[in-house]
Amino acid sequence: MGSTNVHRLPSRLSPADVGAAAAATIRAAAREIAGGVAVVTWGIGEARGGLTAASASLLSAQPATLFLALNRAPAPYAAFARSARFAVNVLGGDQREIAEHFAARPDAPAGLFEVGRWLPLADDLACLADCAAVFECEREETIERRAGTIVVARVLSALIGGGSGALIRWRGVYDQHGWSQDEISHAVGLAPGSKAQDRH
Repeated sequence: MGSTNVHRLPSRLSPADVGAAAAATIRAAAREIAGGVAVVTWGIGEARGGLTAASASLLSAQPATLFLALNRAPAPYAAFARSARFAVNVLGGDQREIAEHFAARPDAPAGLFEVGRWLPLADDLACLADCAAVFECEREETIERRAGTIVVARVLSALIGGGSGALIRWRGVYDQHGWSQDEISHAVGLAPGSKAQDRH
């Protein structure tokens, strides 16, 4: 069996152990942090754009504030950096295709919104239908560090979606946490082909 560069945890960690960790070990350890997946969208009409965030979380409930981590490398980041307002679309468990699409097509804004069903918010920002939640935000602060950016955003409004399971990213891949609407329907016998209906 081949060896690996990932160091396993000793019985105790000291600051020297953490500080001396190799870059490969740090990247491997970071892949163990599971987190929700969100697509950030901005602009209207031909100026619409979007990208998959590295992470998104609530920084404060009062005042309502979100914390976003973004990769500055994708081509659309420059357009996002000029946008004062944007939407944070928290993806449901059955929207893996949306996350992959926005992460893989940074240079094709014309076809970016052909995947998924999109609705306009009050100011015409693109909002992903059937996602877990949507936050309409206004930028408060941007901190650029190396290849990444931290964005602190004030929440102007929030919507809760259809209630499917959450899409999470863990160990570099997308996975579903909880049940999707289709799985719930099958479980309670509301959809064709469900086990509950097949028994009759």
